[in-house]
Amino acid sequence: MARSVTYIPTTLIDRTIREKIVLVGVQFPGVTQDELDYQLDELALLVDTAGADVVARVLQRRDSPDPATFLGSGKVQELREICLAVDSDTVVFEHNLSPAQQRNLEKILGRTAIDRTAVILDIFAQNARTPEGKAQVELALLQYRLPRLRRAEGSFSQQAGGIGTRGPGETQLETDRRRLVNRIHAIRRELKEIDRTRNVQRQGRQRGRHREVTLVGYTNAGKSSMLNAITDAGVEAEDRLFVTLDPRTRQRQLSGGETVLFTDTVGFISNLPHDLVDAFMSTLKSVQLADLLVHVVDGSNDHAEEQIAAVREVLREIDADRVPELLVFNKADVPGSRARDLAKLHEGSVWVSAVTHENLEAVIATIGDRLRANDRVVTLHLPLDRGDLLARAHREGEVVDTSITDDSVVVRVLLDSVSVAHFDEWRVPA
Repeated sequence: MARSVTYIPTTLIDRTIREKIVLVGVQFPGVTQDELDYQLDELALLVDTAGADVVARVLQRRDSPDPATFLGSGKVQELREICLAVDSDTVVFEHNLSPAQQRNLEKILGRTAIDRTAVILDIFAQNARTPEGKAQVELALLQYRLPRLRRAEGSFSQQAGGIGTRGPGETQLETDRRRLVNRIHAIRRELKEIDRTRNVQRQGRQRGRHREVTLVGYTNAGKSSMLNAITDAGVEAEDRLFVTLDPRTRQRQLSGGETVLFTDTVGFISNLPHDLVDAFMSTLKSVQLADLLVHVVDGSNDHAEEQIAAVREVLREIDADRVPELLVFNKADVPGSRARDLAKLHEGSVWVSAVTHENLEAVIATIGDRLRANDRVVTLHLPLDRGDLLARAHREGEVVDTSITDDSVVVRVLLDSVSVAHFDEWRVPA
């Protein structure tokens, strides 16, 4: 049985700047020790990304969470002694805490107690760059904080009444809650307006018949590096979690001549907070409306299969699980990477190194093949004086063959189902 407390060597910790964190994990029935260790390793990486250091880990086995303190009174007292011994600033739980549990824990421990969701929200707040990204993160933060709003010491005094507000007034807590609710409504209105603008842009793309490919994957799987490799985008790509929050779209012309739009999105993670999914729904529409999802997987990660499952769970949550998917196992250049072996295990998938570009052309060719999978070759008889129709056929599809008769131009062209409908009048029945 694993030790219930693990201390991190102090030589690995910079005590001058960063907060000191104690991690807490609970092994419930059905969860193995290895699974819990993996979850806590990931949580430690999240804490490090947020700018803090883990100084100890505390583990417990329970059949179910304690309603008051999640751990139970005895373990909480043990946790308090550990926090005092390592002089920690904050305790971070792998599992979500209810507002009541959080309050009770902070009262007993004498320090801040938060959960995995709060850490992820903190990272998102640090990485938001665009007005839309900042608004989405603020919405998620407010939705998380609203049920946890509590009174400060002495803040239950009544507010002064004015004309039209005579009577008992309202408490400061009620005032704060009302302000948060009003701000939430304001941000949602702002995001709806941004969404309307984005829909207009999408309609323009659809009229141009550009195919759309969206890169999805577990955070730090290398999606931004893939976007750079495929399109020479030059976007920021770092070996850190959640560097990309705002979607970036770049285009590339494939070998068939068609222009494809590639969009990089926010990375997913297991147990992605629902408030974040809700707040980022306008951004995630690029996933729902894509012609193809390129699911980038870190082939060097020992838990690649679990990460694939976590991404697919989020795709189901946002109703994007029906979009065609291409698995791309990245980081084949990393020593010990299993990218090539994993690609063999998953039929139809490919491996790549987004850094060295090894096997990149095979990935791009496979993307083109997948996009054309639902297309069909049709024969069109276009009037000789309708050069606009011939230009449209070249623009919307891949022309396979062209010949001229006495009264028409005969064109064999690869078209998708939408474009086929545009040429019904001139199409030769199959």
